[in-house]
Amino acid sequence: MMRALFAGVSGLRNHQVRMDVIGNNIANVNTVAFKSSRVTFAESFNQLLQGATRPPANSGGRNPTQIGNGMNIASIDTKFTQGTIQGTGVKTDVAISGDAFFVVKGNGKTLYTRAGNFQFDANGRLVSPSNGFITQGINADPLGNFSSSSAVTDIDLTLNLKSPARATQNLSLAGNLNLNQRILQTTPATISEPHQMSITVYDTAGQAHNLVMTFKQVFTGTPAAPDNTWTFSITSATGTVEGIDNAATPATGALDADQGLVTFNAQGQMVDFSNGVVSLSSEPVRIRVTPTSGGTPFDVVLDPGSINDINGLSQFANPSNAVFTAQDGYTSGDLQDISIDSTGVITGFYTNGVSRPVAQLSLASFNNPTALLRRGDNMYEPSANSGVPVLGFAGTSITSTITASALESSNVDLSEQFTEMITAQRGFQASARVITTSDEMLTELVNLKR
Repeated sequence: MMRALFAGVSGLRNHQVRMDVIGNNIANVNTVAFKSSRVTFAESFNQLLQGATRPPANSGGRNPTQIGNGMNIASIDTKFTQGTIQGTGVKTDVAISGDAFFVVKGNGKTLYTRAGNFQFDANGRLVSPSNGFITQGINADPLGNFSSSSAVTDIDLTLNLKSPARATQNLSLAGNLNLNQRILQTTPATISEPHQMSITVYDTAGQAHNLVMTFKQVFTGTPAAPDNTWTFSITSATGTVEGIDNAATPATGALDADQGLVTFNAQGQMVDFSNGVVSLSSEPVRIRVTPTSGGTPFDVVLDPGSINDINGLSQFANPSNAVFTAQDGYTSGDLQDISIDSTGVITGFYTNGVSRPVAQLSLASFNNPTALLRRGDNMYEPSANSGVPVLGFAGTSITSTITASALESSNVDLSEQFTEMITAQRGFQASARVITTSDEMLTELVNLKR
């Protein structure tokens, strides 16, 4: 009967532990990325009353006689099943689909979490709001490039709060130059009405310069003959413009004196384009803009389209509508907004219209995540049996993916927990009944002698 008492006590004690775990699961039903736990029981040691015997020659053997002495807790396991991902609309919220963890660091410790409700602190670092630990990843350089040798460190957007200015390097031209642009007058002189177009370009300091390009049709002298050649000049009120043959050893010539030439064939296709120094048929046509304010000169490649084609400049008997279609320079800008993609790359959007990567979230995976130690604040720490963390990035070395503007919800199943609560309560009641019944039996035994 004493054994029954101790067995009942072990049942009471361990079912209470199970109830504690169930209560913690239910309490965290709305905790971000919480992972529920379960309790498994194991039979405790057994007392051997009689050992087993081998079968003799003319009879059978006998089994051992054993009696148990209660139960113990075998394990309390964390269930790392995927929680539901719910959209939040908050740009710094991120959720993981898969078995990886975010990496955070603070107070000299590195911890791991599934909770992606991050925020930026006053210093521009991405942190966990519960304890201020800094999210880890790699930061891009000012041009938005990631280095293969970059070490995982604090994600710090103060490094990329500004986008540097970029000098214009390429200018694209397209559109029609009117075949009948010439103006016949009553006097012997015949002139061509010029066609002008302009665009704003930027030097290395981000200063804006307005370039004006003027086309004039060359008159052949015979009204019936086609006028397929145009001169052009490029001027700027804030700088000088010259034609160069290459960036290494430029031979320059001012383009403010109609030195540029563009020629078309009878089908309206451009057959040549020259800046007065070099022709498009031999190499790209470049110009050099030198700011009069003392800024650094910068070279620009002119792209008027392909030779023997009409995908750029063309000449047909339609009104002139040639324009600059694109330029790739910009002034400096301030970080205005961010977005995060499925690989954890944080893209910054700047006031100058530039968007570029600024950082990438790092992820970690473990061989045995159920062995991780809980450290509060939705954080985990490696244990002796979890394995070392393997760092990587979503979609590459780690197969997990990231969902932005969303959070992973708790994986607690309330229906399962309430069912577990009922079974834990009944197990506790049954263990208590064993104790009371054993007590009654002991009382009866004591009362044998009165």
